Amino acid sequence: MGIIEGLTEFLPVSSTGHMILTAHLLGLNTDSDSVKTFEVVVQLGAVLAVVVLYFKKFLSLFDFRKQTRLSLRPRLNLLHIILAMIPAGILGVLLRDVIKDDLFGPQTVVYSLVIGGILMIVAEKFHPRTTAETVDDITYKQAFIVGLFQILALWPGFSRSGSTISGGLFARISATAAAEFTFLVSVPIMLGATGVDLIKSAGHLNTSDFPVFAAGFIAAFIVGMLAIKTFLGLLKRLSLTTFAIYRFIVAIIFFIILF
Repeated sequence: MGIIEGLTEFLPVSSTGHMILTAHLLGLNTDSDSVKTFEVVVQLGAVLAVVVLYFKKFLSLFDFRKQTRLSLRPRLNLLHIILAMIPAGILGVLLRDVIKDDLFGPQTVVYSLVIGGILMIVAEKFHPRTTAETVDDITYKQAFIVGLFQILALWPGFSRSGSTISGGLFARISATAAAEFTFLVSVPIMLGATGVDLIKSAGHLNTSDFPVFAAGFIAAFIVGMLAIKTFLGLLKRLSLTTFAIYRFIVAIIFFIILF
C-alpha cells in the first residue's frame, strides 16, 4: 500500500483511486478505523518526499520581491499557493462528509478514471499557447485557475496532478511547470486534510500498529521521491495521453472485476 501511494500520489493517475482499488483487491476493510488511519499515515510519507525535494523552493515562497526591475510579474510566492488552495480547500471542508460517504468506493473510482483521462487528452490537444514555461513564470490568475481545476481532485480517481496539470495547460502553463506547481500546492492541502483525519483517528492508534504504519510511511516516502523525479523526466518524453490510456486500461480491468 505504501509503494502504491508513493508511486501514484504525484502521477496523473490518482493515488486515492489506486489505494481504494488496491485495498479492494487485498480484501482490506476500508471502513475499518485502522485502515483509514493507515491511509492517512502513508499519505504523510508522500508529503514528506515533496518537502525534502523542494525544501529550498518552499523557503523561497516567502520572498515577494520582483524578478527584475523591468518586470511587473512576481516570482512564485506564498500568495500563488494560497490562491490555488482556496477553491478546493473551501469545498473540501464543506463537502467532506459527502465525499467520504458517497465517492470513496471502487465503482466511483472507475468512472472518474475515465472522465479524468478524457479531460487530460482534451487539455493536451486543445490548450492555448504556453506563456509560463517555469513555476516562476506563473501569474496569480493562472494559479487561481489551477486551483479551480483542483476541485475535480476531490472526486477520488480524478487525480490532483491530472486535474491541475490539465488546468495548467488551459491556463497557458507548460506541463512540467504545472506539475511542479502541483507538487508545491499538494503539501499544505494534504497536510491539512491528513491532519484533520489523523486527529479524528487518534483514538484508534496503538503501539502494536506502529511497525505496519512505519513500513507504509517509509515505503511511500522513498518511492514518492523516486516517482517525482521520474515523472518530471517522463513529462518531457511522454504525453498526458499516455497516462490517460493507462487510466482507461485500469478502469476496464476493474470494471470487469467489479461488474
